[in-house]
Amino acid sequence: MSITTDIPVTGTDSLLTLDSVAKTFGTVRALRDVTMSIRTGAVHCILGENGAGKSTLCNTIFGTVSPDAGRMVLGDKEYRPAGPADAIDAGVAMVHQHFSLIPTMTVADNLLLGSGGFRPPRSRLQADLDRIADDYGLRVDPAAMVKELSVGARQRVEIVKSLLNDPRLILLDEPTAVLDPAEIDALIETCMALAADGKSVVLITHKLGEVARVADEATVLRDGTVVGGGRLADVTRSDLLELMLGQAAPLSAPSRPPRRTSESAPVCLRVNGVGVTHQDGRVGLAGVDLEVRAGEIVGIAGVEGNGQSELTSVLSGSLRPDEGTVTIDDADLTMATPAHRTRAGLAVIPEDRHAEGMIGGMSIAENLAMPRLSHYRRWGLLDRTRMRSDALAAITEFDIRAPGPDAPIGSLSGGNQQKVVLARELGTPGLRVVVAAQPTRGLDVGAVAFILDRLRAAADDGAAVLVTSSELDELLSVCDRIVVAYRGGLHGSVDTHAPDAAREIGNLLTGVA
Repeated sequence: MSITTDIPVTGTDSLLTLDSVAKTFGTVRALRDVTMSIRTGAVHCILGENGAGKSTLCNTIFGTVSPDAGRMVLGDKEYRPAGPADAIDAGVAMVHQHFSLIPTMTVADNLLLGSGGFRPPRSRLQADLDRIADDYGLRVDPAAMVKELSVGARQRVEIVKSLLNDPRLILLDEPTAVLDPAEIDALIETCMALAADGKSVVLITHKLGEVARVADEATVLRDGTVVGGGRLADVTRSDLLELMLGQAAPLSAPSRPPRRTSESAPVCLRVNGVGVTHQDGRVGLAGVDLEVRAGEIVGIAGVEGNGQSELTSVLSGSLRPDEGTVTIDDADLTMATPAHRTRAGLAVIPEDRHAEGMIGGMSIAENLAMPRLSHYRRWGLLDRTRMRSDALAAITEFDIRAPGPDAPIGSLSGGNQQKVVLARELGTPGLRVVVAAQPTRGLDVGAVAFILDRLRAAADDGAAVLVTSSELDELLSVCDRIVVAYRGGLHGSVDTHAPDAAREIGNLLTGVA
C-alpha cells in the first residue's frame, strides 16, 4: 500500500501543524501523540471509526478541548486557544456534529449571536448571506424559525454561520451526515471553492465516496492515534478502509440470500389515511397508507423534508395526526401515549438521538432503563445493581465502547450513543414493530454494518421493521421493499430484489413516476 505513516509537521505550505498532541479523559486516552499537517488551500479528510478521536481532535483545534501534551502551530505562530473565541479570532471556524443553534430563535438571530454590540449589524447580514449563497451555493431563510427547519436545513445554517467571519481554516465534523444527495453535492462544491480561495478545510466523514470526490489528503485515526494517510493521489479507498478497521475489508457488504416475507404473515403495523398539516398551512403528510408485515423490512427513501420526519413522529406518539389511524396488531394506537405504544411492543430509534433518544448527563445504565423503570422498582426504590448488571450485558452484546455502565452517555462517541439507543429499543419486551429513523446517520462503516445486521435479526425474530434513510444503498442492502416519500405522500412499493429496483426508485424520488 502507498500509505504515509509519518505525516509531516513542517512545510512552507502548511497552515496548521500538530506535533505529538495528546488528550486523556479520565482513563480514556482520546488522542495519543497525534502528529499531522494541514496544507493551505487543501481539503483534508479525517477518517476513523466512531470513538477513534476525530471529534476530540477537531475540538482541540477549535479550543473547546485543551490538549494535555504536544504543540500546535497556526501559520507561523504558536497556537494554543483558550477557547472557541480565541480560535475564531485566529481565523478558525468549526461546524459541530451536533447542532448549536437555539431552536426558539430565528435563523438571523442565531447568526447574529456573538457579533457584539447593542445593535447587531442586521443590515450587513443579508449582504453576507447573499455573498455566501453566490460563492458557495448555500442559501438560508433568515426569517425562518430554527425549530421549524428540517435537520438538513439546520445543518446549512450551521455551515453558513461558520463562514460569516471569513475564516482561513474551517473544521467540518460530519457535515454530510444530515444532508440529502443534492445538498452533499453542494457542500462538496463549497469545500472545493473554499480551497480554491486559499482556505483550508478539515472534513470529518465516514463516506469514502465523498473523500474520493473532494479530498486532497486524508489522515486516518484509530484508537486516538494516527495510523496512516497521505495524498489521495497515492492512497486508494481500500487502503483507507483497511487503515480505519485495522484489517483488510471489502468496500461493500457481501451479498446475502434474499429475504422473502410470506404474504400470509400478519400485518403488525398499519397506517391508514394519516394526514398532518402544520400550523403555517404546510402539508406534512397527505393521506398516507402503509402496511408492514411480521418479519418484513420496509424502507422509506426520499429527499429530506418530504414527510419522513412527520411520519416517524406520528408513529412514536410525539405528533398527533389530523386524520387517519395507526394500529399495531389491530389495536388502534392513534391517540395512545408513547408509554402505551412501548407496552404494545413498539420500538423507536429516533432521527435525532440527542433530542429524543437519550439524556446526555445520565449514565448508560439509566438511559437503558428509562422506558422500563417499573421493571427495576423494588419496595419503591430502583434496583440499581440489577440496572448495572443488565447494562453490562448490553454493553457486551452491542459492542458499546465505554468505561462502564456508570459512564454518562453524553461522553460516548456518536456511534456508541446510537448503539445504546439501539440496545434499549430492541430490548423492548414483546417487540412487535421497530421504527428506525436514519439509524446509521453519521456512523462509520463498521457501526453501519452492525446496526443493519441487528435490524435484520429483529425481522428474522418476527418483528415488523420500518427504516427511513437518505442512504439508498443501505436501504437496498437491508430492505425487502422500498417506498418513496414525496411531497407528503408515500409512493410505489419496489421489490429490492428486482434487477431495475434502483432505477425505479430513482424515478419515484425525482417525481418522474
